Amino acid sequence: MNAPSPRPAAISDEALNHPRSQAAFRSAKRLVGAYLGISVLTLVAIVLLRGDTSVVNQAVWVRGSVVVASALLTYILATRMTRGSHGAYRRLRIISAVMTVAIAAIVTLPGAFPLWMKIEQGLCGLCLLGVVLIVNGSHLRSLFATK
Repeated sequence: MNAPSPRPAAISDEALNHPRSQAAFRSAKRLVGAYLGISVLTLVAIVLLRGDTSVVNQAVWVRGSVVVASALLTYILATRMTRGSHGAYRRLRIISAVMTVAIAAIVTLPGAFPLWMKIEQGLCGLCLLGVVLIVNGSHLRSLFATK
């Protein structure tokens, strides 16, 4: 049988409230908030422009919906991370990296996405790249290191 893995040690309030921790949390949440805001505005634009198939095709609908869902999940994880959740931190590291790679592929590869969406995705990618750099930085990695 598999034994349950031990829970990571709780992070002290002092460590969570350290100025470097707070600055990293604030920056990550702002970038994730920008990612969410851009994504929601894009979905609104998709709805408003749905009658023009040269601007909004099936791929745009699917990608726009997936990005909003991803951005919402990422925001929830960022919020939980600021409260000291090891699991949220780990998931945020994974999702932000995976979405950054996916966005880079969409922006660089020719295909079904119109230029306006590639630009929007580029903006989202820049936000997520910032998140990737912050959550993989030495301070947060040491803060969330399992002991």
